[in-house]
Amino acid sequence: MSSREADRISSAEQTLEILDEMSQLLNTGLDKGTLAVCLRLIESGVNPEALAAVIQELRRESAALNAQGNVVNGK
Repeated sequence: MSSREADRISSAEQTLEILDEMSQLLNTGLDKGTLAVCLRLIESGVNPEALAAVIQELRRESAALNAQGNVVNGK
């Protein structure tokens, strides 16, 4: 591995660590793996606001499905 590539990897790891710390402080509920995927999507040109909207919608749908499951199961 070249020195340049090692520096790039180290920088990416530091960026992910900082994002993870910020995520925890802001209580986003995103784990490090999810943050990494979001970062790659944004770096690939995905609109960050659109990505945030999709994540919020997925959370709403998941909560609704969980609530439905609880009603069906008598909880």
